[in-house]
Amino acid sequence: TRPARHCKTSFGARDFGGFQDCFFRDRPMDTARIAVVGAGVVGLSTAVCISKLVPQCSVTIISDKFTPDTTSDVAAGMLIPHTYPDIPIHTQKQWFRETFNHLFAIANSAEAGDAGVHLVSGIKGSGGWTLTRRIDDLWELHPSFDIVVNCSGLGSRQLAGDSKIFPVRGQVLQVQAPWVEHFIRDGSGLTYIYPGTSHVTLGGTRQKGDWNLSPDAENSREILSRCCALEPSLHGACNIREKVGLRPYRPGVRLQTELLARDGRRLPVVHHYGHGSGGISVHWGTALEAARLVSECVHALRTPIPKSKL
Repeated sequence: TRPARHCKTSFGARDFGGFQDCFFRDRPMDTARIAVVGAGVVGLSTAVCISKLVPQCSVTIISDKFTPDTTSDVAAGMLIPHTYPDIPIHTQKQWFRETFNHLFAIANSAEAGDAGVHLVSGIKGSGGWTLTRRIDDLWELHPSFDIVVNCSGLGSRQLAGDSKIFPVRGQVLQVQAPWVEHFIRDGSGLTYIYPGTSHVTLGGTRQKGDWNLSPDAENSREILSRCCALEPSLHGACNIREKVGLRPYRPGVRLQTELLARDGRRLPVVHHYGHGSGGISVHWGTALEAARLVSECVHALRTPIPKSKL
């Protein structure tokens, strides 16, 4: 497969024609052009699932931020079931089971040490593209793309007009404490110690409606104090770094297709966002479902509309 390519640009909405010529001049005419907006764990996993499940398509990931500057990079990355009040329990269990099986396979593979449990390298081998660019309106992607997948998280307040999604601010500390080999978590889940491949994550905070991305010194002191109470050896931790991420919380994950229409034009959009702090735990399961919705859109695009007989 053709390796993924990356392009960083700041051109305007009216200049997507040049982008289209550059990226798609050698594609077959029946290739469906799919844009995935958002490059967190949800967006990246959705792009991988689409490339695996939807034949004859080209996938481009568009985001103003890529790793290591996404909310997913701040997350400790623990696989813990989360509940969504508006989603049936059997559906949530399916998402979690599919995600667990996927990550468990990675953990037992020869690439486990290099990959951790993230999927960034998987997208580079699937023939997709990445494009650094801010999107202010999904219509900017028309007509350069046939289908748009909205994985923009909190950006959906603007892009989809969704007032149900709001931030839950999380501040953590990343420290060097290589002697910590097991995770420790209090009953509420607010205080936790999660060892990773390169650092130990100490957390945390759950501040609803707080958009502040700057570290708060008092939050850091409280986090360190609470974690040292659970594991006193952390008094010897070094290289302490403060990290802040805004969890995109919504009462239920939005996973549905919407057909946008404007001035006689149509743009199918698959919405896939609103995971809150549970994105790591169900991302693969929900990405598979999003890919199935994209496949339905592609099928609809390729199905001729029957002509009515007078």
